[in-house]
Amino acid sequence: MNIVHFSASLDIGGLERMVLSLATEQRRHGHTVAIGCLYGDGPVAEQARRAGFSVFSCQKQSGLDWSAIRVIRRALREARAEVLHTHNEVAHYYATAASLGAGVRRVVNTRHNMGTQRASRQREFLYRIAMRATDRAVSVCQAAQRGYVASGSIPPAKALTIVNGVELTRFTPRDSSARVRLLTQTGLAPEAVQWINVGRLSEVKCHPLMFAALKRSCEAGVPAQLTIVGDGESRASLQSLCDQMQLNAHVRFLGAREDIPELLAGADAFIQSSSTEGYSLALVEASCAGLPILATAVGGNAEIVTAGVSGLLVPANDADALMHGMARLSCDSELRARMGMAARQWALKNAGLETMYERYQQLYEETDS
Repeated sequence: MNIVHFSASLDIGGLERMVLSLATEQRRHGHTVAIGCLYGDGPVAEQARRAGFSVFSCQKQSGLDWSAIRVIRRALREARAEVLHTHNEVAHYYATAASLGAGVRRVVNTRHNMGTQRASRQREFLYRIAMRATDRAVSVCQAAQRGYVASGSIPPAKALTIVNGVELTRFTPRDSSARVRLLTQTGLAPEAVQWINVGRLSEVKCHPLMFAALKRSCEAGVPAQLTIVGDGESRASLQSLCDQMQLNAHVRFLGAREDIPELLAGADAFIQSSSTEGYSLALVEASCAGLPILATAVGGNAEIVTAGVSGLLVPANDADALMHGMARLSCDSELRARMGMAARQWALKNAGLETMYERYQQLYEETDS
């Protein structure tokens, strides 16, 4: 089967990593896969090229850009695409328009967010128009599917949920040797609880809230330190904020990394303070590594973290609640071990890449009744 994945970006992020992981699994099963993006290339595009994928980018200009549609259409024809799998709304209506008359048999769209940050009225209108030429519209968590159906963005008959999966064999449970290697890189004190956060450094991730919770924990005598893995537009301002808050001795920024499983295995607990999430691959990967999780109760997080069992969920934008959660886990090693074990058991049962591949393959192979 010839498959083309198309997203707005191939920058660093959960959506982009999911696209590359799914494409890799599809190729392993014998399919031919190409990957495209609406804007310029990014690090994931380079990873895909190194892995041998055909990658194209449209270099879209501001406003409605008809040249981007021509680029997509040419790529679909060159790939002899049978299935077009788009990701999120803008990429979807551009690629769907390009697919008309191009011989594509099946069009599938995945929405990776919650839709709480509303697109412009024009974008939402164009997305709904594109739904007419769409076979299936996938949400990455049940909460998102309910929201999109209720808003009228996705017709109920075309809606379903497929959660993101990861390659489970890449992740091993946390252990003492990995912890030593992490501390060697960060230079942080070994006696403190080592928290880790993985994700794009952007405003919706609410890192200042995380810093506030960490500072209050330190002031309360709770030994805790934080390693941040990832990059993004907020990095410089976040590093400046750490300096202003006098947290430089407690926080390390490692930037974008490709050895995330190794870094997770060296941490003691995972923290996420986002104001919105879809189905967070970062939380899934933390679960695979057997880390107890402290996260905000937004989006699909409650579908990954069972509160009180595999981690703690707190209200968004509540530094006090985040601080109390951090203190509770930092002070109780037995609780961390118990929750971490439950998180890994959940991941091994529910979070496999093979399961995600099979669900999408079923959609690709559906025939109209």
